Amino acid sequence: MIAISFTGTMKLFYTDQFTFPLPEAHTFPIEKYALLRKRITEAGIVEPEGIRVPDAATEEDMLRVHDPAYVHRFVTGDMSSAEMRKIGFPWSQALVERTKRSCGATIQACFAALDEGIAANLAGGTHHAFPDRGEGYCIFNDVAIAARAVQAEKRVRRVVIIDCDVHQGNGTASIFKDDPSVFTFSIHGEKNFPFHKERSNLDVALEDGADDWTYLDALAKSLDQILGSHPTDLAIYIAGADPFIEDRFGRLALTKEGLAERDRLVFSRCGERGIPVAVTMGGGYSPNVNDTVDIHFQTIKIAFEARGQLSPFSNRRSQAGGCMASGFWQRKEHDESHTL
Repeated sequence: MIAISFTGTMKLFYTDQFTFPLPEAHTFPIEKYALLRKRITEAGIVEPEGIRVPDAATEEDMLRVHDPAYVHRFVTGDMSSAEMRKIGFPWSQALVERTKRSCGATIQACFAALDEGIAANLAGGTHHAFPDRGEGYCIFNDVAIAARAVQAEKRVRRVVIIDCDVHQGNGTASIFKDDPSVFTFSIHGEKNFPFHKERSNLDVALEDGADDWTYLDALAKSLDQILGSHPTDLAIYIAGADPFIEDRFGRLALTKEGLAERDRLVFSRCGERGIPVAVTMGGGYSPNVNDTVDIHFQTIKIAFEARGQLSPFSNRRSQAGGCMASGFWQRKEHDESHTL
């Protein structure tokens, strides 16, 4: 097990000041990132010195994952209109800078998590990016780039990607399909984008309208399976807000409380096994952007609480029995006892 030293505040990396132009009424909620940082700052759950601007990912970082010709076309603005339509953004130099910074934020969150237990990128989770192309608002795959960065520094041997965005992480699955050093897990909507799914190491595809109980039961069983099977040095958690019942593109029916329990479940299961966690935000497209910000904020708040409760990380199961002891699960057990 990796030795973790809990010194200082939890590290959060933000890129919202590197904004880029979008057409009017564009569906990508770029404002959520600045609102999230503002909420975190006002709540005071992390010391100011813990909220940091990341360095940009380097060309070397990107080329561990992405095709050199693709990287060159994007960085120099030589992308075709068809390529940019598939991505969903208009090209700009500002978009290049934001993309490189967001990838850098996930890299630095991974290194901070390895040193201190839990850290986060307040954006990221661009899991639809393939080595030679992007799609679905994803240009470079920050999670894959970060996994390769910590491997290149020989900080880890095996990484687990826990993808709880409502859309399958097709790009991530494709990148690591023949690599036993990275385990890809995706729990997502079966009939949702992308309509052609890749094969992760473990995919859990849920029917439209799946609720809190269905989702959490499937997630708990999956985490026990994938985290209990092999030693793991780092988990990268894509904590999408888009399984929320009111999300425009989600098609599932999780409540904010259910999504909070999802977060507790991930941090608990990893903490019980001494696995550091780097968090990225993933998607979120609620008509009211404040609902998305609420969900992302509670992920960071729960991460902060988990870091304190599990410090130092230990392989022993928590005396409280992990997330199964929370009020949410106790209510479930109570409700079921009255329906037998």
